[in-house]
Amino acid sequence: MLSLLLIIIASLFFTGIIIRTKSILSGRKGPGIFQPLKDIWRLFKKGAVYSNTSSFVFQIAPSIYFASILMAILMIPLGGHQGIISFKGDFIFFAYVLALGKFFMIVSALDTGSSFSGMGASREALYSLLAEPAFFILMSSFALLTGYTSFHEIFSTLHFGTYISYAIGALAAFVLVIIALIENSRMPIDDPKTHLELTMVHEVMILDNSGFDLGLILYGTNLKFAMYGGLIANFFLTPSYEWYFSIPIFIGVQLLFAVIVGILESFMARFRMNHNPQYIFMLTSISLLIFLGVLLVLGKIA
Repeated sequence: MLSLLLIIIASLFFTGIIIRTKSILSGRKGPGIFQPLKDIWRLFKKGAVYSNTSSFVFQIAPSIYFASILMAILMIPLGGHQGIISFKGDFIFFAYVLALGKFFMIVSALDTGSSFSGMGASREALYSLLAEPAFFILMSSFALLTGYTSFHEIFSTLHFGTYISYAIGALAAFVLVIIALIENSRMPIDDPKTHLELTMVHEVMILDNSGFDLGLILYGTNLKFAMYGGLIANFFLTPSYEWYFSIPIFIGVQLLFAVIVGILESFMARFRMNHNPQYIFMLTSISLLIFLGVLLVLGKIA
């Protein structure tokens, strides 16, 4: 329950910190930290408009997408405190409950009958497909290292004590940061502020959403960022930490994660569309390096 509350609190600030970081680095005053939240709240107070060509799938997709993110967050532990939902192999369920929400968003984009939305849905499906092996290799490597298959047991058992283990932890944090950027269609994969139809990915998928539904999708992005930040924070938490130490570390990692995203988006231009698959698939190679590092730690490789 504590990790759920902390992730929700972090989600209220996350996008605002990213925008504020980008404003400072570009020499602009920029909006306040709470401006994205105010925009989402304004959308929550509006009604949704549905096209006559869309079906009930388009209407229920935002709710299922948001619910899938909440379900995934329930599995995130906090140091020695397990998530509300915890069982053996829960990281597999974590990945596929997120995939369920993504599937409904893709289908809802196709349901509109718009060629632009279909183009964005195709790209979103491809990027998710390429990022999925990296996450599974990463978590399976830590499952092999610790001998456990649940988030809580993996992070509770995981300890870094050698140079190889520190390298593994740094690479794992990097992989999760990039996966978070891919899942939320941010730089350098996609520019969330662009309105050029030929280059949009996530933005073109939600062009037909409005009002409360659009608010759910946008706030779901905030939650998903904070969710991956929670996973990264668990690399730095051990069961020996009391909750009053774990909470500041958790919030500090979330803050650092948001600032890093803002810095990346300030100094990196988006890739050409045909380079995105190569960049995303690169994460699988890094995850394989983590797997080899785990074999070295375990003494499986001489």
